[in-house]
Amino acid sequence: MTQPFKSIAIIGKYMNQHALQQMQADLADLARHLRAKKIEVWIEDNTAQHAELSGFKTASLAKIGSKVDLAIVMGGDGTMLSVARSLIDNNIPLVGINRGRFGFLTDLRAEDMLRSVDKILSNRYQIESRMLINAKILRGGKTLHQGLAFNDVVIKGGLRLIEMAVEINGQFVHKQRADGLILSTPTGTTAYALSAGGPILHPSLEAIAIVPVSPHTLSNRPIAVNSSSLIQITLVQSDDGQVSYDGQFQLMLESGDKILIQRAEKEVKLLHPSEYCYFDMLRNKLNWG
Repeated sequence: MTQPFKSIAIIGKYMNQHALQQMQADLADLARHLRAKKIEVWIEDNTAQHAELSGFKTASLAKIGSKVDLAIVMGGDGTMLSVARSLIDNNIPLVGINRGRFGFLTDLRAEDMLRSVDKILSNRYQIESRMLINAKILRGGKTLHQGLAFNDVVIKGGLRLIEMAVEINGQFVHKQRADGLILSTPTGTTAYALSAGGPILHPSLEAIAIVPVSPHTLSNRPIAVNSSSLIQITLVQSDDGQVSYDGQFQLMLESGDKILIQRAEKEVKLLHPSEYCYFDMLRNKLNWG
């Protein structure tokens, strides 16, 4: 059988030295297992250094995506979010091994990782495309910042409510006062948006969820719109507003700032073993009966 992947990157929880040391044995086992199958193995620089993995090719996260045709990420969902955004231009699929808490994205169990990886290497896998959203921050008509989010873009205040005006495709929806507002991809609806009372959207849906965080008016409910929509949020009043991307990048906002949200052109490709079922994952992670 033809080997579908000739070169594979291994990326651990690369910004956390302690976590890398804890998963050192698993990372080493995975790297040796792949090399024994005549696969060219690349280790992300920080992963190799702090997990003390020697004898393998290494590259920075910024460069490793151009050297491989698959990346295996070991860590939690936060690690996968960061790696996915970093490698988006390389268009390589990602496999996630869970060493975090929930593992909605890193769905392979560490104790089963070699068996699960072997299934993928023997062409027994399913590939799934996940959308991202692009957020552009405007101040005084000029672009202040632009970035991608895999889970969500969150607008929040500090100790006080913030006031926001929401427009969709140029049509006014409402003004609302709330602790914040979450703009979520279907992937992100099992993250912060879920705890704020938002709906779970299946990853195959072409939609963006708009979820208020503790709205002052209880009739303000979450809504979902087509992913082709252009969503504009205007910060009407806030003394300490901020916007964050996947909870990993933050920017302070001022009254009058506009946040434009729309679907990104590029997608993240996730690989799962052939028996993977999204609803099984939800049932296990959310302790459904």
